[in-house]
Amino acid sequence: MKSEIARLRSLTPARIGLGRAGSGLPTSELLAFGLAHARARDAVHAALHVEEMVSAFRAMDFPVQVVQSQASDRATYLRRPDLGRRLSNEMHLHENPKPIALAIVDGLSALAVQRHAAPLVRALVALAPQRWAGAPVVVALQGRVALGDDIGARLGAQLVVVLIGERPGLSSPDSLGAYLTYAPRAGRSDAERNCVSNIRPAGLGYQAAARRIDWLAAAALARGLTGVALKDDSAAGFERALPAGP
Repeated sequence: MKSEIARLRSLTPARIGLGRAGSGLPTSELLAFGLAHARARDAVHAALHVEEMVSAFRAMDFPVQVVQSQASDRATYLRRPDLGRRLSNEMHLHENPKPIALAIVDGLSALAVQRHAAPLVRALVALAPQRWAGAPVVVALQGRVALGDDIGARLGAQLVVVLIGERPGLSSPDSLGAYLTYAPRAGRSDAERNCVSNIRPAGLGYQAAARRIDWLAAAALARGLTGVALKDDSAAGFERALPAGP
């Protein structure tokens, strides 16, 4: 039985088969839980290193702008989710003729964005440079997913792809999410987006995530929609599954 539990534990970061010490958990497991909880809390409160992020994307020849939501600081952002969905009134974005815009948003885990956003975009460019190379990149602070609607609308993009730090879990403080919205504008609902989540080496790897995101982006532009009306058939193969039109 012990060997079977050890095998199962090797397959998942989930807390299973923790054992017992009397009527409680073993001290090692209790300490590991406390450490995981601390890492998750740290991820929520950590700040994005903006200069490093901007440098990483400019090194890939992306035009980069930096903006902030109406949440002026982290405490406000956590208390007022609505303010994280709108750009600050002082923010101005330059329109870009590219059909796809990339919004790099700190979200609830700046750690995830810092670690995984640039490698994921690098994988997208390697996979389909005609779609992703030179797309406008906006690094956004204190942002929620819906901030991408405002960003995409101001850029005049047909499609906005928001790369955002997801809510940290006890086994994944650095999980990145990608949200795709066609014809972005204020008031879009979550039902009008497609999501690819848990992007990180220990979850959905960069290349696998890039294939799924690129398929969804191509399908969204071809059909003129995203969300519940756009089924993710990326696993069927790009050529066979890509919709021909609306």
